[in-house]
Amino acid sequence: MWWRLTDEQYRKQAGQANKRAFKKIVNSGEAPGVLVYVGKQPAGWCSIAPREQFGRLERSPLLKRVDDKPVWSIVCYYVDRLFRGQGLMEHLTRGAIELAIDRGACIIEAYPFEISENFSASQAYTGTVPLMRELGFVEVLRRASDRPIMRYYVDEH
Repeated sequence: MWWRLTDEQYRKQAGQANKRAFKKIVNSGEAPGVLVYVGKQPAGWCSIAPREQFGRLERSPLLKRVDDKPVWSIVCYYVDRLFRGQGLMEHLTRGAIELAIDRGACIIEAYPFEISENFSASQAYTGTVPLMRELGFVEVLRRASDRPIMRYYVDEH
């Protein structure tokens, strides 16, 4: 819910209230992301939706809109520590792309971190530049040295 709310809203709804709010989104029939399983065990998740649903992006000076084109945004990943290092972020990204395309997306945007000597594994929660490049995302703008805005153009794939 962090990407969907203001700081004040997020703090006010901390814990169970945020969980209930997210459950309401899921129960509405909207798919707010994709899951990956290892066997029958849920192992990770990726949040993707039309950019307008992520108010934090809309308010961010760093990640503000590039243009007025409609985009779907990949905003975060979570992979359970038991399953990290197994390439699940790639599977999640492929699933997110497929979900967005199925829902009519023509452009999918991501906000990954550049891997450098100062890179912390905790920064991988928004994806990594090498993975996005490998999957066909291209950099469209960089307002910070370690955080480009990248796009996947559906009609080019």
